Amino acid sequence: MKTLSLELVKTKIELFYLSCFLVLIFLINIFYEYAKYKDITYDEVYSSEAVIVNIYKKENIVKFNTGKFIFYSKINSLENLKKFDRVRVLFISKYISFYSYLKGFYTKVLDLELLEKQKSIKANLILKIQQQHQDKAISELFLALFLAIPASIELKEFFANFSISHLIAISGFHLAILSFIIYSFSFFFYSFYHQKYFNYRNKKYDILLFTSFIIFLYLLLTDIVASLLRSYIMFIIGIFLLRNNIKLLSFNSLLLTVFLILAFFPKYLFSLSLWFSISAVFYIFLFIKYFKDLNKVFSFFFFNLWIFLVFNPIVHLFFYQTSLIQFYSILLTMIFTIFYPLELFLHFIGLGNLLDEYIKSFLELKFIFYEVKTPFWFFLLYCVISLCSSFKKQFFWILNILMVGFNLYLYI
Repeated sequence: MKTLSLELVKTKIELFYLSCFLVLIFLINIFYEYAKYKDITYDEVYSSEAVIVNIYKKENIVKFNTGKFIFYSKINSLENLKKFDRVRVLFISKYISFYSYLKGFYTKVLDLELLEKQKSIKANLILKIQQQHQDKAISELFLALFLAIPASIELKEFFANFSISHLIAISGFHLAILSFIIYSFSFFFYSFYHQKYFNYRNKKYDILLFTSFIIFLYLLLTDIVASLLRSYIMFIIGIFLLRNNIKLLSFNSLLLTVFLILAFFPKYLFSLSLWFSISAVFYIFLFIKYFKDLNKVFSFFFFNLWIFLVFNPIVHLFFYQTSLIQFYSILLTMIFTIFYPLELFLHFIGLGNLLDEYIKSFLELKFIFYEVKTPFWFFLLYCVISLCSSFKKQFFWILNILMVGFNLYLYI
């Protein structure tokens, strides 16, 4: 197996051309977004069709998605509004800044009109999932798991309290399971035709291409959720690297993924789920780099514990909920590798409610938690040491000392 200095590029001039290409794409997309922004703010008010993607009832805040941009507004009466409703909204656009437009802005809605729902594959899938569950929270859980539909604040808080938000945010973990399922079924069916008609082709490569195509369709179905996009781009880069006998798991491929996403989707610069996803992969790569020689059985359990502990200083900068019960997330993450494909199968055959009784009992658990926030200075230090750990082993051991110290501060 050959390894190159920067894996995808052989020389500094190739790196320069690649950098120029990515900067050019980034600028084109920024100007495109700016043109859309100017169109919205051309008049004092703007009218657009949108879909209600979430309703925060405590604050009477509604999240709208027009397909081009996301915005929030306070709606005094929510009686006739439901998630997934199509509406025509007239809102004030005069005071929206370009920065807030990219992030997802808050504005005042002047008029809101309900529209007839359009039939689509996604709408049908949403309906099929909802019909298999009587409990609203369970329905929201599986809509989030399978279609990246934002869950309610209450459900998000429950999973944050348990420190398992990563399980309901579709990312590389879910993509790995989905791609394995698609690859396995494709291998079974394609083998016959490959042997009879295409035996001159690389069977595994063909199936990988087919798998990537199906995952791409799934990515579109989820409206290109940031964490799944990161996973998909890394999946495509991985296929390319394998095809060219280049080292697959590397920090350079992760860095390239980040640059590609930001070049083509500048809005994701402000996506917390994207940065969480990237951070998780970074620490997974660190684990592989320094703990690759551990016993495989021990490594499986130690990996889940270490990832939980090493990620806590990052998580607690944004989510302060803390409880010793969060250690159960290690076990729940391992169980999820069975639960997720099982539920996929059960929903596919129309028996998605089979485990609802147990899920409802889990969602009704009550426990006491307290709040601890990562000091910003510690967060910066932790990030710097983490980045340095990818180069020098000494920094990796410092990182582990910081990790242990923070978790003792967190839970004791």
